[in-house]
Amino acid sequence: MSYKPPYAITSKIIDLISKISLNIGKLEAKEADTNLPMLRKINQIRTITGTLQIEGNTLDEDRITALLEGKRVLGTVNELAEAKGAIALYKQIHTLNFLDEKDLLKSHKILMDELLKKAGSYRNSDVGVGGRDGVVHVAPPQSQVPSLMDDLFAWLKATDEHPLISSSVFHYEFEFIHPFADGNGRMGRFWQSLILQSWNSTFSIIPIESIVRDKQQEYYKVLEICGSDGESTVFIEFMLESIFEAIEKVGNRVGNRVGNLTQNQQIIVEQIMQNSKVSADKLSDVVGISKRKIEENLAKLKEKGILQRVGGTRGHWEVLEKEILI
Repeated sequence: MSYKPPYAITSKIIDLISKISLNIGKLEAKEADTNLPMLRKINQIRTITGTLQIEGNTLDEDRITALLEGKRVLGTVNELAEAKGAIALYKQIHTLNFLDEKDLLKSHKILMDELLKKAGSYRNSDVGVGGRDGVVHVAPPQSQVPSLMDDLFAWLKATDEHPLISSSVFHYEFEFIHPFADGNGRMGRFWQSLILQSWNSTFSIIPIESIVRDKQQEYYKVLEICGSDGESTVFIEFMLESIFEAIEKVGNRVGNRVGNLTQNQQIIVEQIMQNSKVSADKLSDVVGISKRKIEENLAKLKEKGILQRVGGTRGHWEVLEKEILI
């Protein structure tokens, strides 16, 4: 391996990897017990909303949900194009190989196709990354981008570092190289998620991007610090802290509420999230139990404070406190 990105393994990094590994194992067991496809759907919504909002997109979770369901949504042309690109990309996450540079270019094409003429190609001009005080990072010359990306992928293929470390290093180095004309932040965060989900599928229910969104200023500050330091140690620590926080948040919610639902109740809630006007007859067909049993479960879900009926017989169901689901 000819190239190795500069970073150090600190005691803080080792401690965080230990904590993350322990908690991801616990969450993996809970996920097996709850078996909730809705967790992945809600994570996808939060992930897409989070990564877009970091870049200044104002679309919220409700409008991202509506777009996922094929509904019309109000927003600027660029914001809707950004959202549609992100939705299309995250839907492809299980088909991509994180070690394949061609898949990176393919992913950028999906993400930015409506926004850039040369989406899916590395930039052909020099760029600087702006901040509050002007340019905070001058990216390497465009002539160096192909060789730098080749080196980065060669390192990723050869490294025996823990995926929690290698994904964070890749994320930072990608942002430092800034290989595309636009969409670099979204692509860097996506590729780290891809690496982590390839390592452990439980990461498909962990919206890391939404945690980063909540710590947005710190995220940019850490990138700036690492640029000055010339290595990514502080960024690795930041990302591992964010991952640990995301896992804890999901684990608490799954354990506290979702884990108390039966499998039939989980399916009922999922169906109502997809169609708030779904009938008891339809639920009976989907779940495979009698209409009477469906009505009993609906009553129990109301008692738990998870569902409420709005508008009587001709009304619809609402899922309360979506936060408890992930």
